[in-house]
Parts: sequence; structure tokens; C-alpha cells
Amino acid sequence: MNRAGTDSAGRTGLTPEQAVDRLEFLHARACDALREALARFTRSGTVPTEEQRRAFRYPELRVDWQPSGTVHFTRRAWAKFQSPGLYSTTITQPAFFRRYLLEQLRPLVGEFGARLEVGVSDQEIPYPFVTEEGDEFIHGELSVSELARYFPTPVLANVGDEIADGTWVFERRRSRPLALFDALRVDFSLRRLLHYTGTDWRTIQPWILFTNYQRYVDQFLAWALEELARPAGPYVRLVLPGGVIVRREDSATVASAAIAAAPWHRFQMPAYSLQRSDDRGGVTIVNIGVGPSNAKNATDHLAVLRPHCWLMIGHCGGLRQSQTIGDYVLAHAYMRRDRILDDLVPPEVPVPALAEVQLALQKAAERVTGEQGDALKRRLRTGTVVSYDDRNWEFRWSQERRRINLGRAIAVDMESAALATQGFRLRVPYGTLLCVSDKPLHGEIKLPGAATSFYQRAVGEHLRIGLEAIDLLRGELGSLHSRKLRSFDEPPFR
Repeated sequence: MNRAGTDSAGRTGLTPEQAVDRLEFLHARACDALREALARFTRSGTVPTEEQRRAFRYPELRVDWQPSGTVHFTRRAWAKFQSPGLYSTTITQPAFFRRYLLEQLRPLVGEFGARLEVGVSDQEIPYPFVTEEGDEFIHGELSVSELARYFPTPVLANVGDEIADGTWVFERRRSRPLALFDALRVDFSLRRLLHYTGTDWRTIQPWILFTNYQRYVDQFLAWALEELARPAGPYVRLVLPGGVIVRREDSATVASAAIAAAPWHRFQMPAYSLQRSDDRGGVTIVNIGVGPSNAKNATDHLAVLRPHCWLMIGHCGGLRQSQTIGDYVLAHAYMRRDRILDDLVPPEVPVPALAEVQLALQKAAERVTGEQGDALKRRLRTGTVVSYDDRNWEFRWSQERRRINLGRAIAVDMESAALATQGFRLRVPYGTLLCVSDKPLHGEIKLPGAATSFYQRAVGEHLRIGLEAIDLLRGELGSLHSRKLRSFDEPPFR
């Protein structure tokens, strides 16, 4: 089979490289046309014509698979077809997603003989998605309502997760979905990421740590500066909320001043990204704060970047007498008492632990703590985590006691179940390693002095375990994107 994908009828399509080049050209042309029309309207009030508006459209990628003879078999969880037919999706930011697109398209063409086509879709690009800070047409006296009269705007009825949630309806003579998210949904989330995290989405890395305490961020920043100071280290740049950047060549004084000046407090879920010089992907840490709503919000939008993995490293309450403050909990199941995703993933649907992630977290704990076997088991316990949407769940202990007992829960928090469920729902590998910071059922609560001592001792080690796990998972990409996360009618793209 040639790289251009000749199908059973002898028709030759584009090569993957040609297809992505064409996507980049069409997307850039459409964005330029929309920006130029906005500028004209700002200067002279000139309204775009219907013909001009037809230029404000996303490119569309179409993949046609009509097999003949023996069908190629692969155990890979992605870049494969569930059934013959035409698959399509609209594409945004193809230059940024170029590597991802080629990773998906090359096997579809090379192994399956699919034929690629690229054209202009019927989906308009909303004008807010082509504006950048400093553009003259987003300042001045023009009102949003005035722009909305003449230019495309985000229509919420067209922005949804029907494909990811399996509620899309197949219709004859219409293409099947090629990807979980179309261009409109992706662009919507890219803008929300900037708003909530204070970080340009282009700088967010494919390996993501979530935490619910700022102290983990402080430790991450200290580690990042150490990595940047290593002459032969792989990390080259630290991106802070508000667009502040610390580079490898910056002095310690300059770096510390940049970190102190970063306006992280202006953003609901500030993100910090340490970037590498190679193609293995750096690390982003996001402080999602407290509660499952923030956890769902962050992951709804980060998922469109198709990260390799997200891990929760935060604090929990220990529920067993045998646990000690500072012990670790490796979640292998979740009691979803937060209820935030019950309509999308019903409570009876299991959210499985992913073996690759579980093993990496346990191996990382061994390496960082220096403990193995029984010694490690005394500090790291595997079990069920119960997550609530109410920080004061203790006030309902008489009602919750039986359920916690039946579930054999060993720890309680507010974010882990939502993060894991979102990973399962949106096909992003996930894992949870928590640190016991108090034992609410046994009278061991966090008092000011004890809390300070605990934080100083535990946070740094816990963060290093998460980072070590990511290093281990970098070498297991082939198995990390597990078939456990794929349904029987999945789109071809990961």
C-alpha cells in the first residue's frame, strides 16, 4: 500500500503530510480572512458580504476506508477503524496539532489503506477564536452585540460532547466522526484554558499533574529551577501564569523575581509548565483548588489537547486506624459521592484503575522513598477513595458511615473521583496518589502547628513521586493509551 492511500477503487488521496499541509493552509487562510474583515469593520463599519462570510470556515478532514481482501489487525487502541465508511471532522490549529494529526493519519493510510481528503467545511469560525490580546478590533467602542450581528459567534447548541459521550446518532449517507472533538469544541476549550489557567494553551504540556494545594506548586517551582540549572538537563523553559517565562539562561535572581511577579492569584486554576528541548513532552502542574466542579472544568478543556496522562497528587483524609499522617493512598477504585458526573457517566459504570499508571506510581514510590516490600506497604496502601462534593461531609457521618463501610473506602477527598471519571470519559489515562494529611474518624485533625510540620516533610517527597511516575510512563506510550478507555464504536483518532 502506498503512502498516499490508494483505495479499492483505485482512487489516490493525499499523503498524511500533504493533508496536514493543506489543513494548515486552509485554516490560516480562513483566520486571515476573518481578521481582515473584523479590521475593516472596525475602521469603516464595512459589513462582510455573504460571499466573504463563506471564507470564515474551518477546514474539514475526511478519511475514507473501503477495504478489500484481508483487513489489517492491530492491538493498538487508536488509529484504527471499527467499520468501513467515510469519517470526517473539522480541524482547528493544525500547525499546533501537526504531530498529533500525523501520528493518527500515518497508520490509517499505511496500515489500512485509507484515502485522505481535505476541503472547506460548513462550520464557521467564531470571531472570538481568531482574536489575540492587542488586536484593535477587541478594544475601543465596538460592542460585543454589534460584532455578533455581522460575524460568527460561538453557538452553544453546536458545542458539545455528543461524540465523547456516545450520544451521537449514526445516519446513512452521513460521515462517521473521525475524532472525539470537532474544531468548534476544541477552540472553545482553548480559549477557556487561557481564561482559567492564565496560560497560553500552546505552552501546556502532555504530562499533567493536578493538585489541590499551592504548596505542591511551590515545590514544583523549586524543582523546576533545579532542572533549569542543570547544564545538560532536558528542560529549557518554565512558563508561569500570566505569560511570565523563566529561561534556562536566566540567573537565579532573575528567575526568582519572575516567579514572585507572576500574577497567579488572578486565575481560578493557575497552571505552570516546564518545557523540554526534545519531543518527549514536559510537565504541567495545575492547582485546581478544592472541589469536583473545578476538577471537571479543568479536564473538560485540557482533554482537547489530547494529553498523554493526568495524575492527581493531593491530600486526603485517612479512614483507617492503621494509617499514619504522611502515608500514601494509591487509588484503585472510586466511590463517586461527588455526583458531578452522574448524568454523563452513570454511577453503576465502573471507572477502572489503569495497570500501566498504577505500576508506574508504585515503582516511583519505591525509587523516591527507597523503601520496598513490607516497608513500602506500611506507607503506601492501595484501596478505594471516596470523593464528596461537600467539604463538611463529616457532618453527615451518621448517614454516610454504612456506605463508606460497604465500599471499604480507605481515604476521602473531593477531586480524585471526578478526575478519574473524566479521564475514563474523555479517554485520557489517569491515576491518583494521595497523601494522608488527617484522620477525621480517629480524632487526628490538622492543627496549625502539626499541619506546618506535615507540609514541610511530605509535600516535596509526594511531588517527586508524581514526577518520577511521569518519567517512567514516558517510556511506555505504546501501552499507556489503553484499550480499557475505548468503546466498541470509537472514532479512529485517539
